[in-house]
Amino acid sequence: MLPDLERLINLQQLDDFVEQARRTIAEHPDRVKALDDRLKDARDHLAAARQRVADNQVARRTLEKDLASVQGRLSKYKDQLMEVKTNREYQAMQKEIEVAQADVRGIEDHILERMVEADDFAAAVKQAEASLAVAQKEVEQERREMGEHVARLQRDLEQSAGRREAILLQISPGVLAIYQAVAPKRKGIGIAEARAGLCTICQVRLRPKVFNDVLRNDTIIQCESCQRILYSVPLGPGAPSASEQTS
Repeated sequence: MLPDLERLINLQQLDDFVEQARRTIAEHPDRVKALDDRLKDARDHLAAARQRVADNQVARRTLEKDLASVQGRLSKYKDQLMEVKTNREYQAMQKEIEVAQADVRGIEDHILERMVEADDFAAAVKQAEASLAVAQKEVEQERREMGEHVARLQRDLEQSAGRREAILLQISPGVLAIYQAVAPKRKGIGIAEARAGLCTICQVRLRPKVFNDVLRNDTIIQCESCQRILYSVPLGPGAPSASEQTS
């Protein structure tokens, strides 16, 4: 392979790494925020579960107070029943007692409902606590791994500047000028593999003669569509021949 092609491939790989590394580093704060949001969601879920328990307890205490009040009224009615003197008064008092007894049953039913809810809410709290514990552990691990990854990328970026400069010095000025003119206009990609008669980046079919010339990897050839410099990966054993690739 033409030495300049090899160097351009190395340069493209290095430029790709630098671009991806810079993007990853730039996105790091957003990823950290996503972890924080995930932890906040778990905490909010637990807080909501605990609030339901607290609301349930308040509702039960209110119902128990109401029950005590109605039971007191019922007890008073029963005492008054012993003191009535006429059948009419007796029937009126009996009606009051029946109403109070119905109120007692209704309140007791509501208290039972709150007790059943309390069990469900308590179970939900335990589940939310377990989920929060898992989230805290996972977030801590992911935050640490992300931080270590970003630190490695930053170190590699610092070293890549020297490696890139060394590669640039080895590439022929005219060839480098082509790469530097094309790459910024083509999403940072200035060199592309040609395979099966196509430029693998823009997917435009090459003329057979152009593709056959590219297969030799002994000269600088640009894609007639996207202008990227083309190269070919040597065929391995059992791979289709050049004529088969273009057929």
